[in-house]
Amino acid sequence: MLAIYKREVKAYLTSMLGYVFIALNLLLVGIYFTFYNLQYGYPYLDYTLSGVSFVFLVTTPILTMKVMADERRQKTDQLLLTAPITPGTIVAGKYLALVTIFLIPMAIICCYPLLLSSFGEVSLKMAYTALLGYFLSGCAYLALGMFLSSITESPVLAAVITFGACFLCYMASSLSSFISGTTFATYVALIAVAALVCLLIYSMTKSSVIAGLVFLLAVAVLTVCYFVGSSWMAGGIQRIIGAFDFMSPFNSFLNGILDLKSVLYYISAVAVCGCLTVQSVQKRRWS
Repeated sequence: MLAIYKREVKAYLTSMLGYVFIALNLLLVGIYFTFYNLQYGYPYLDYTLSGVSFVFLVTTPILTMKVMADERRQKTDQLLLTAPITPGTIVAGKYLALVTIFLIPMAIICCYPLLLSSFGEVSLKMAYTALLGYFLSGCAYLALGMFLSSITESPVLAAVITFGACFLCYMASSLSSFISGTTFATYVALIAVAALVCLLIYSMTKSSVIAGLVFLLAVAVLTVCYFVGSSWMAGGIQRIIGAFDFMSPFNSFLNGILDLKSVLYYISAVAVCGCLTVQSVQKRRWS
């Protein structure tokens, strides 16, 4: 894993991708920090971090689009897949390299509360709690981008899909408020989710029979639940969307609250995306 980690970090620092990611993070955070904290004298960092939370929609596709997809396109992943290492080791090394690149701008941003404290009284506890939330949400976005990069051979397609997925995670809270929470709406939404899951299964197994059988089974189960006991479905679509909501846990950190549920949510998101990436690599090894 260490060899993979070193190779990935070196690759990011000898190409434009790593520097573009670092520069965009520092540029946007610096603009908001200058505007809110230095120009208007706001003593908290939550406005700045809340304002730049959209940065992951742009920077995540840039950093992750080649992490797995480019290996498949150039067939260099075959060297890794035939090496005496597990897919989990490959994924862990690549993901830790992504986090390391993310830590570079984070280390600089962590100096901002200290800079701000030289002008007056600043709650460092609230500032660094917000920064912890910013870091954890960034890690979750990177894990999502790495997984989506593993299911395609095109870095450009991986970047487009990652942007779309990150946008949905960013806007999940707003989307849930515009969607009806009726039982029928939840039934239709669950069928749509089942279709997406089956498309994912097909992309990983290349078996239309398995994907089709899973979809038919899911539709049958959902139909029975809808007609037999539909009360539990009411508001279910909001709960489904809430599972992909990366912003609501972040808001807890912005309020200076170290919420363990929010920490566990981001850790779980990283773990789930990591496991899916491992399965994608495992499928590639035996295909």
